[in-house]
Amino acid sequence: MNMKRYFGASSREALRHVKVELGSDAVILSNRKVDGGVEILAIPQADARALDATARESRPAIAEPVRTALNNPVMQPARPVQMKVAAASPVQQNPAQPKPAQPQQQTQAAAASGPHPAAEQIARTVIREIQSMRGLINEQLSGLVFGDMQRREPDKLRMMSVLLAGGFSPALARKFLEKAPADAGLAGLRNWIKKVLDKNLVTSAADEIVAKGGVYALLGPTGVGKTTTTAKLAARCVVRHGAEKLALLTTDNYRVGAHEHLRIYGRILGVSVHAVRDAADLQGALADLRGKHMVLIDSVGMSQKDQHVADQVAMFSGQNGIVKRLLLLNATSQGDTLEDVVRAYGARGLAGCVITKADEAASLGAVLDTVIRHRLPVHYVANGQRVPEDIHPVNREYLLHRAIGAQRDNSVREYAEQDIPAAMLGAEAAF
Repeated sequence: MNMKRYFGASSREALRHVKVELGSDAVILSNRKVDGGVEILAIPQADARALDATARESRPAIAEPVRTALNNPVMQPARPVQMKVAAASPVQQNPAQPKPAQPQQQTQAAAASGPHPAAEQIARTVIREIQSMRGLINEQLSGLVFGDMQRREPDKLRMMSVLLAGGFSPALARKFLEKAPADAGLAGLRNWIKKVLDKNLVTSAADEIVAKGGVYALLGPTGVGKTTTTAKLAARCVVRHGAEKLALLTTDNYRVGAHEHLRIYGRILGVSVHAVRDAADLQGALADLRGKHMVLIDSVGMSQKDQHVADQVAMFSGQNGIVKRLLLLNATSQGDTLEDVVRAYGARGLAGCVITKADEAASLGAVLDTVIRHRLPVHYVANGQRVPEDIHPVNREYLLHRAIGAQRDNSVREYAEQDIPAAMLGAEAAF
């Protein structure tokens, strides 16, 4: 096993030596303070896996002596012997009758009969304790790194709290702060991160969809605002190109009165509305409407965990590339939920996204984190129910300000904690 020691003036410096020589996947075995700095004992990831495999292979061999000891009659507690006196009998022993097994033979038979439950329980307990110790070491090492950051770079630690409170993922926040300039101050870090976000945020030109035209299917979970957003885009197209250049389709055959909702918007705008049931209907409808400048498809809303999402995506993807898919992302959703939505609806095949419910979200950090990591172009931002007023081309400065510029020093949880009734914290409170 290639076990090495690394020294540094601080934990961060010692960890840097480990990362340079063994890589970021190295396993830290111990760390301790020594004269002049910190000493870290580490091994490569490959050696750690080999050690784990060796431990698994040797587990039966380790448990065998314990199993033998548990099955050994000598180790068992003595039992009271009951004596029964009987008259001597001249009956001879039958040669064909088997002889009683000797204690040693009984021990071997018991050991060969199978593993003893107590021995297996001991082995599982040992493995579990080793894993627990490994996790504890990793937690202590992480705390040591953050403690070193707090001492050396307290502004970065405060900025980390701001990003996490704003909805950004820990992975993206750490990547930002690793590359951030040192001694920039909290205000300088905020401006630097805004510039990085602005550089990585992909947006379209104002009203690019309406100007270029085409066939667009609006996808997303239930309640994200697909029908309302379809009506908003339809109104912008009618104002620019006229009602005769637009057609509306709907695939929502599940909700009661779903077609009527879109038909009402169609009658107001003077636009025809068509209902399709499956891929064949969709192909026929698109063939009839190929002379239109723009066709908007309002899809049925379903959970991102629904198995029919894949069928819906396949239906739109199987139209020879005619249909472009726009994903609607709810700005009030958590980062993990948004990640599930993007993956379920096929991140790589999407033509972009529309951010909805921006007026209801406390921060836009989670949704910006998602679109940046998946390189999704943002076409519009919707911030209300009014048609067609509450949809806007992307204002990058507004998005960045809502993501980190408007963050308060105190988090929302700290404000909410003050509103908890004191009676709830009493011993008589029942949770």
